[in-house]
Amino acid sequence: MKNNFKTFINDIPQNLFSGFVVSLIALPLGLGLALASGAPPISGIIAAIIGGSVVALLGGSNVTITGPGNGLVVVILGAITTLGAGDMHQGFLYTLAAIVISGLIMVILGFLRLGSLGDFFPASAIQGMLAAIGIGIFAKQIHVMLGNLNAKGSIVQLVLQTPEGLYNYVTSNSTSVLYAGGVGIISLLIMVFYGKIRNKYFQLVPAPMWIVMLSVGMYYFFEYFSASNYPIDANLLINIPDDVVSNFNFPDFGKVYEMDFISAVISITLIASIESLLSIKAVDKLDPLKRRSNVNKDIRALGLATVISGFLGGLNVVTVIARSSVNVNNKGSNRSANFFHASFLVIFILLFASELRKIPLSALAAILVYTGYKLASPENISKVFKIGKEQLVIFLITLLTTITTSLITGILVGILATFVIHTFINKSFSLFFRNLLKPNVLMFKEDDKYYVSVKNFSSFLNYTKLKAKLDQIPENEDAIIDFTLCDFVDHSVMENLNNYAESFKRKGGHFEVIGLDSHNSTSEHPFALRKNIPTQQEDLGIVHNLTKRQKSLQHISTELGWEYQLLPSQVTKIPSFGYFKTRTIKKVSNVLSNENCTLFDVEFHEGELFAKQIIKATMLHIQLENDVPDFTLDREGIFEYIYHFAGFKDIDIDEHPDFSKRFYLSGKSTSEIKHFFTDELVLFFESNTYYHIEASNRGLLIIGRERLAGVKEIKALADYGMRLQNTICKKKEAIAI
Repeated sequence: MKNNFKTFINDIPQNLFSGFVVSLIALPLGLGLALASGAPPISGIIAAIIGGSVVALLGGSNVTITGPGNGLVVVILGAITTLGAGDMHQGFLYTLAAIVISGLIMVILGFLRLGSLGDFFPASAIQGMLAAIGIGIFAKQIHVMLGNLNAKGSIVQLVLQTPEGLYNYVTSNSTSVLYAGGVGIISLLIMVFYGKIRNKYFQLVPAPMWIVMLSVGMYYFFEYFSASNYPIDANLLINIPDDVVSNFNFPDFGKVYEMDFISAVISITLIASIESLLSIKAVDKLDPLKRRSNVNKDIRALGLATVISGFLGGLNVVTVIARSSVNVNNKGSNRSANFFHASFLVIFILLFASELRKIPLSALAAILVYTGYKLASPENISKVFKIGKEQLVIFLITLLTTITTSLITGILVGILATFVIHTFINKSFSLFFRNLLKPNVLMFKEDDKYYVSVKNFSSFLNYTKLKAKLDQIPENEDAIIDFTLCDFVDHSVMENLNNYAESFKRKGGHFEVIGLDSHNSTSEHPFALRKNIPTQQEDLGIVHNLTKRQKSLQHISTELGWEYQLLPSQVTKIPSFGYFKTRTIKKVSNVLSNENCTLFDVEFHEGELFAKQIIKATMLHIQLENDVPDFTLDREGIFEYIYHFAGFKDIDIDEHPDFSKRFYLSGKSTSEIKHFFTDELVLFFESNTYYHIEASNRGLLIIGRERLAGVKEIKALADYGMRLQNTICKKKEAIAI
């Protein structure tokens, strides 16, 4: 505890500096987001101040920054417009009431531990929703950036009016509009080219703050150095009350029972929750100390901050990814950076309010135009397309539905579209209907690693079941996630598994996904959905590409100097072993081989009809130069692999009583077997990992567990096989001498 406090005190200077840098970005963004939402500019600053203070004290994250978010701009603007019925001020008061109730709902969600609900939404549908939000921000703010505050209409109409807006600006006779638009265009160019200027002193000041300083500097230029008056009209400048403290707006709960109000509450809560959950997850990946946030605690804190902010006339409080990234980049290490960022905003508002009134609205609009473009950029669409054509369909359906209807309708249609497409790809509705409510995840600890088996299907519909198990595994341990029994894994699950793998790697653990080698995918992207398709069956749009495990096997083969084959032309050796007398081999794949050793995955079934069971396992075959007696060797007391030897007695090696107690050894020729098990060979088996071993026809079949092996297990099995072969060869050479 003392060490933690000492660390906190020592980190104050860097968190103070980081909080200051973040506040430089939060100030113009807070003002701009509020204006874009149709709310008073100060409401965005209030949200940032309350959020930074409350979440810093009560939150469950470490390096996140809180305040007004991009995703809520369209929702808040829609709520103010609808609830006010033309009166924007009254609409804002009603919307404040919706914000307060939304915050209460988030507090309840946090106490009910429903933070995991963020995992229910399909990844591509969320991308489509965010792109729609970006288009909505762009559509409104591009006109404000050009000095036009009167553009009206839906998102589609505003987008279509953009060429006309550009033409009107170029041909405008208003000096005020021309100057305001010029400031907007220059501000947009600063946002676009800021990252390309590689000057360390220039980069000390964030791009939005450069825009603020240049805008204010322009005002003072005309005030003190120019013979002309300041050309931009007052209605095109930020309007902040003279006495901020005495001009708070308070919520009006007069429409609390109306459907429009209830719809606004649902929309605000949904978007605030999704934006926060996604941002928390993303920021955790940026944390240099690799800490994992307490999502439910953070949601409670965000909800409480939203309630307070709404009562004081502020917007929703959410976790914001851009400002959080700036915090991490400036070495913010704990929640105090969030608090300091809020403190600096208070200083700015109380001491520099008069300067902020000199900033043109077009300058802030330019910041938001760039933000909207980043959310809906062609690069994002290209990334979705690379994952799979079906993901692009989901993305576009969600996007188009959202911009033509509402965010709630858009995300609901996106979820429905995802389910329909998954059903079409699998050509089976029953796969989901029959198994949705069934337990499909089994986890246990095996030796020194965690083993998780997933069956039936794993998608956004039931991912929370898998996530609940994975969250129980310490990230510095080894974990194997086996999808051998799973027929379908969707894109959202694949992306989340990759996040776990990165998190485990950072903390010294090992996270491996197996069982997808026989699954095909819709693209070569590592996050593409996976579907288990019979070898003889072809499905439109489904292609096969190597999994991460198969690529690892290729790498292992190169390291060992072995040969790797995805699918061998024929298999002739392993059916001769007794283990396969009652089992039918269906497929052999992922073959690693050298002159004497062959390591492979085998798919087989035992039983017939309703008792038929499909099993996939990793095995090793060693080809020997000389005859060996037929025998089977296993751990004492384990009989799963030796049904065909029922009735044979356990053979004891007289000189090694401890070996005889630990191992079950059986075969037809007792004398030959005892002669074969020399002191050196017995010592080898006693000092190494247990494997089931069968000998037949100058060959040994070595089986670990009756399942597919992970990469580490494959390396261990290959090493075991080579050393066993060398031990047997040395024994033969010694006998020959």
